Amino acid sequence: MRSHFDAQLAKLNNEMIQMGALVEAAIAGVTEALLKQDVAEAERVIRLEQEIDDKEKDIEAHCLKLLVQQQPVARDLRQVSSALKMITDLERIGDQAADIAEIITMGNIDASKDTLHIGEMAEATIKMVTDSIDAYVHQDLELAQRVVDYDDVVDDLFNRVKHEVIELISQDPAEGEYAVDLLLIAKYLERIGDHATNTAEWVQFSVTGKHKDGDQ
Repeated sequence: MRSHFDAQLAKLNNEMIQMGALVEAAIAGVTEALLKQDVAEAERVIRLEQEIDDKEKDIEAHCLKLLVQQQPVARDLRQVSSALKMITDLERIGDQAADIAEIITMGNIDASKDTLHIGEMAEATIKMVTDSIDAYVHQDLELAQRVVDYDDVVDDLFNRVKHEVIELISQDPAEGEYAVDLLLIAKYLERIGDHATNTAEWVQFSVTGKHKDGDQ
């Protein structure tokens, strides 16, 4: 009985890795599209969103099957319930990557020229998402905490982008609509960082049974 349950948990881990890889591909793709003005790559990211949504549904069904049929307790229960929480954040990351991609397809965004720190934000969020998935797979509390701490870096970069956008508008008020697009992209990246932080915090819960909001 236990060996069967362990096999199902291993399958869950593999599915989480697959969803993480899809989300990482979306973030990496939209970053490339952003920095290289690559509309074709942005369109690929938009299509990728459906694969992420489908994978979320598959994992949700697998988790619910485990909860109903196996009735896990203690750490096993935390691992399954944490996975359910994490896939919600991962799916939202996919949504926000697609939102950025849509902005890129509609406007002539040149992030490398107009606001240097958007590119840095994108790279930072890729790191957070990748590390949060690795922390789950390896049940690595130290790595999970580094993801949580790294959110401050993304928040600082977001503040820098806001100042750069304000400067862009002050230099040329006619660029107002374009500046709003840049700010929206930065806001989506900031939210991706928040979701990666949430993912890392659920990793911590799955290992320790303690969550920052007091859930146990």
